[in-house]
Amino acid sequence: MSNIYLIGPRACGKTTVAKILSEKLQFKFYDSDEILIKKAGCQVSEYVDKYGWEGFRDLECEVLKELVAESGAVVSCGGGIVVREENIAVLRNAYTVYLKTNVQVLAERLKLDPNHGQRPSLTGKPLVEEIQDILNDREPLYRGCAKFIVDGAGSIDDVCKQILDNYISR
Repeated sequence: MSNIYLIGPRACGKTTVAKILSEKLQFKFYDSDEILIKKAGCQVSEYVDKYGWEGFRDLECEVLKELVAESGAVVSCGGGIVVREENIAVLRNAYTVYLKTNVQVLAERLKLDPNHGQRPSLTGKPLVEEIQDILNDREPLYRGCAKFIVDGAGSIDDVCKQILDNYISR
C-alpha cells in the first residue's frame, strides 16, 4: 500500500485530514512536524533559534526519509517540506496531495490557532502578507509535487471524500 503525503501551507488542514484518512483507510498516521519536534527535543522556534532554518530543513529531510520507509501511512508534511530538492524528489514519486487554500482562509485559521506562535515568522512581515509571499514562492513547488490537488477551504468531509475517491480510483 502506498503512503499518502499531504502538503500545503500551515493551516490548510493537513493534520486534520490526515488523521481522518488514516482512520478510514486503517493506515498509520504521522505528522512530520510532531516527529521533528520529538527528534529536536524542543519547539520549532527554539530549534530555529539554535540551528537556523537550514538546520531545521536538514532535520525535516531526515524525518521524511524515515517516513518513506513506512508502508500504509498517511503523512501530514510540514508546510515548507517542498523547499528542498531531495524532498521534492520523494514527494513526486509518491501519492502526494496538495491542500490548496487561499490566503484569507489560512490567515483566519492561523489567528484561531493557539500554536501559531510556536513557528517563527519566515519573513518578519504581517501575517497576511507573509502568507501571500510564501504561497507565491511555494505554489509551483506544491503543484509540482502533487498527484492530486484539492480545495483545502472545503469541508473536512468533502476534502477527505475527494482524496479517498481519487486515491482508490487511481
